[in-house]
Amino acid sequence: MTQFTPPLPPFHQIAPLPNPTMNKNQIPRTRPWPAGFPTSKALTNFGDANCMEQLLVHCANAIQTNDVTLAQQILWVLNNIAPPDGDSNQRLASCFLRALTARAAQTGTCKMLVAVADHACTNLSIDTHKFSVMELANFVDLTPWHRFGFTAANAAVLEATDGFSVIHIVDLSLTHCMQIPTLIDAIASRHEVPPLIKLTVADATSRDIPPMLDLSYDELGAKLVNFARSRNIIMEFRAVSSTYQDGFAGLIEQLRVQQQHFVYSAEPRPSEALVINCHMMLHYIPDETLHAIPETDLTSFLYDSSSCSVGASSVVSITSTSSLRSLFLKSLRGLDPTVVILVDEDADLTSNNLVCRLRSAFNYLWIPYDTVDTFLPRGSKQRQWYEADICWKIENVIAHEGVQRVERVEPKNRWEQRMKNANFQGVNFSEESIAEVKGMLDEHAAGWGLKKEDEHIVLTWKGHNVVFASAWLPA
Repeated sequence: MTQFTPPLPPFHQIAPLPNPTMNKNQIPRTRPWPAGFPTSKALTNFGDANCMEQLLVHCANAIQTNDVTLAQQILWVLNNIAPPDGDSNQRLASCFLRALTARAAQTGTCKMLVAVADHACTNLSIDTHKFSVMELANFVDLTPWHRFGFTAANAAVLEATDGFSVIHIVDLSLTHCMQIPTLIDAIASRHEVPPLIKLTVADATSRDIPPMLDLSYDELGAKLVNFARSRNIIMEFRAVSSTYQDGFAGLIEQLRVQQQHFVYSAEPRPSEALVINCHMMLHYIPDETLHAIPETDLTSFLYDSSSCSVGASSVVSITSTSSLRSLFLKSLRGLDPTVVILVDEDADLTSNNLVCRLRSAFNYLWIPYDTVDTFLPRGSKQRQWYEADICWKIENVIAHEGVQRVERVEPKNRWEQRMKNANFQGVNFSEESIAEVKGMLDEHAAGWGLKKEDEHIVLTWKGHNVVFASAWLPA
């Protein structure tokens, strides 16, 4: 590869973008910005996160404007300072580099940029692992990222369903029902005469979102039914052909049909609790930004930091008529559920402005890279699987647009507004539930924490919000 020895263009003339708002309880990452933009001979000064973020921002801007020469220079620098096997910041930047290279390969004259990064990104496809059930169960137990939501949701479900003879759980979960065995154990230990459990899921065996399973949902259901039987609980399992792409319309219709069966028949309706458990799946339902600001209107936002904030003008306003997510929640309200559990990542990756989206993703997804060093050794298979899943997420956020960009994470305040607009009211987690979550966190690294924000509880890493959990009742 040609090495560029002259100094890079004078980026120092452009004011660095500000750091995200940080409160006094957050532990900052080291992000000093040099007085001037260094030449290629001063690569050692690039090792901090702020410099890498600035380079990625300028690279994204160059790719968007088809400035091939500038993009080549920045990609060369990034290739040299962000090895895929380096420290957490370097691995994070390396993954963003892959994503930008993949985007460049798909757009205009920048198709030639693939050759520039060949030595670092020989294969742009990400090799995500297909898990067995036991592998996935062990995998999600490694970190509170999913266990936090499992523990909070299960505690809330136990409280909300006390006294019911039938518990119908509709599980919309990214992790393929991995929290259900723990819930079954809890129900078995809580009841002398356990209730009948009905478990309904949206069949996602053809889903290409990681983590992925290596078996069908029929096989998964059989394993769960057998596990419940071993705990003296009768379980019925049903997988409904339905997808996030249309707001789980098929699943909603099946649930409506089931409710109407008791309305139009003489058969008595049992004392049945309907639990809707939404664990990191609702942000895959298409949102308003899928058809929002045209690409030609993005230029004015590139260096306007105010346009990167939540609820800014770069994101189309939420209305009940334009939002498939809001329509889904209103459909849930029509089912009159006993409780709805909503667990998701607390970030904003919805902007149609690529640079804003890159900055939001970079300032959120450093967290899994930072935490992985605390529980998985370098070179382990599980670490490769873990980071491949994060890379998949980053590539989807950065390299794709339109219906292909499915990673459209929204922050908790926006979900809160959606739930209230759909006529739900939030309920506080009990002290017993919070104690359960704190006990789980004690099993993990010291950087993990828990805080309460209104009705939500929030998982934190070094004071930074990671995942939120909330429980909702029909208003």
